[in-house]
Amino acid sequence: MALIQVNYMSRSLFRLVPVNVILPVDRFDADNDCYINGKEQKYKTLYLLHGLLGNYTDWVSQTRIQKWAEEKNLAVVMPSGDNSFYFNARTPWNDYSTFIGEELVEVTRRMFPLSDKREDTFIAGLSMGGFGALRYSAIYSETFSHVAALSSAVHIFEDTSEEANNGLFDNKAEAAASDINPWVAVENMLAEKRPVPKYYMACGTQDDLMPANIVFRDMLIEKGMDVTWDEEDYGHDWDFWDSQIKKVLDWLPL
Repeated sequence: MALIQVNYMSRSLFRLVPVNVILPVDRFDADNDCYINGKEQKYKTLYLLHGLLGNYTDWVSQTRIQKWAEEKNLAVVMPSGDNSFYFNARTPWNDYSTFIGEELVEVTRRMFPLSDKREDTFIAGLSMGGFGALRYSAIYSETFSHVAALSSAVHIFEDTSEEANNGLFDNKAEAAASDINPWVAVENMLAEKRPVPKYYMACGTQDDLMPANIVFRDMLIEKGMDVTWDEEDYGHDWDFWDSQIKKVLDWLPL
């Protein structure tokens, strides 16, 4: 399993950005002294997002994603979203939604032998990354066919009072009414009759974010979405996310 660190100039962020890529091009058949995958193979791909305070190294350093991706013959792309909550900020050169949902998919497909089919392209994330994955799967539902959201930070719009503005949003109430809010992104996707992804959601039973995740899950189910739900006796921690990413890969159509 090749683990590749890419640094390229992002037009959305207007700076060099780091990305980790797991690519199963070096799967080796020792008996026949050859690589297993054919030269023309296009890999199914998971775009995998980190949480608040994290970066592009988190999933590789904290979980067994590299081992499991190799077993599934899956490419995994892990960018840095900083502390952006994965939306386009009003300040220049911080267009994180465009960066992940459009540019990164385009660039990595040109760099690597990745499938350009919707049914082969997936997105997932934890906490802030789960929030981002839910947004992107709705806004860019023509790109992503499956989304996995773990311990998602879908609670951040529960209080939209003026006192609740925390510096992340210029105006939290306005942000809550826009497609920055995954709830609104889902409503827009349905109203525009765009393709609808399949959902996997999970949260630890000891996690304070459990109630908000249950509410979001129930909203998706009420709207007729295909939703798989899982919970385990964990908190908001890497033990849970390591356990869950294996389940996510088992759930994906690989």
